[in-house]
This record gives sequence, structure tokens and C-alpha cells, in this order.
Amino acid sequence: MRLPRDISGTQLAHLLQKYGYQIDHQTGSHIRLVSNFKITEHKITIPSHDPLKIGTLNGILNELAAYLKTDKETLVQQLFGK
Repeated sequence: MRLPRDISGTQLAHLLQKYGYQIDHQTGSHIRLVSNFKITEHKITIPSHDPLKIGTLNGILNELAAYLKTDKETLVQQLFGK
């Protein structure tokens, strides 16, 4: 599955709101998100770059898929509609 090449960190942070992620704070160019979507709290930091590097996006999606207990392809389809 091909990941989008033109997504910014801010756009990704807004897309993650469907999984209960809320912006906790921003320090410099990094956005800290917190979610209680599952039983345990999950925190993730996303760089506020435009666009996100593909390796960075891939790492973030792998971490999210592990927390949500789903595969990355399903997560990409739900987030980006591809």
C-alpha cells in the first residue's frame, strides 16, 4: 500500500482525532498527542513538518497500528481513504 507523500504533521494530527487523539501540547516543531481510545493511554509525538518524510510517517503508522491492534494497511485505508 502506497503512503501519501504530501501530508503534513498538522494534517495527520487532525486525522487522528477519529481515534480519540487530542493535541496535548506543542513544543517547537513537535506536536504531542494523547489518546484513551483503548483501555490504556497512548502518547505519540508527531513532527509538525510539511510534508512528513515517508520513513517518519511509516514509523508513526506502525506505532499506531500496534496500539490500535490492527494492521497498517487497514489503518492507512481508514485514515487516507486509499
